[in-house]
Amino acid sequence: MISKIQNTVQFIESQTGKFTPEWGIILGTGLGKLVNEIEIAHILKYKDIPDFPVSTVESHRGRLIFGRLAGYKVVAMQGRFHYYEGYTMQQITFPVRVMKAMGIKRLVLSNASGGVNPAYEVGDLMIINDHINLLPNPLIGPNNNLLGPRFPDMSEPYNRRMIAAAAEIADRRGIRCH
Repeated sequence: MISKIQNTVQFIESQTGKFTPEWGIILGTGLGKLVNEIEIAHILKYKDIPDFPVSTVESHRGRLIFGRLAGYKVVAMQGRFHYYEGYTMQQITFPVRVMKAMGIKRLVLSNASGGVNPAYEVGDLMIINDHINLLPNPLIGPNNNLLGPRFPDMSEPYNRRMIAAAAEIADRRGIRCH
């Protein structure tokens, strides 16, 4: 796994001039247009990146976007990978590990999801602060300390300050958010 990550990072750096992102962004269904806000420096198609999965979901563009957003250097995944596409958890998490090896300090993920709360409306934003994993754990298999601890601390899987900041920004801009 480590050699695949290193090879992928080396390839990406060779294509981007060693672009070092501070933030990683995974754009799910419906939020791919955020790319229009990025001052794009480089675009790489997933199919051209060694060992990178390729999204089979029609609405997912399948590109890594490198550039600046709100003054920060970012790498954005325009489209992502799903367990239902037949990928293993290791393949699904591979791009996050690559982004970490490239230097990201923070990761923002988005997705379209359903809700059972009748007070929520289609298009409402939700900020999650915890989850229950009902899928196979991506940490299964041999542990490699270079990728992190065997059992990472899950007492705060989502950063409370980032959650508060997102909620405050939504409130300030009049965006309905739960």
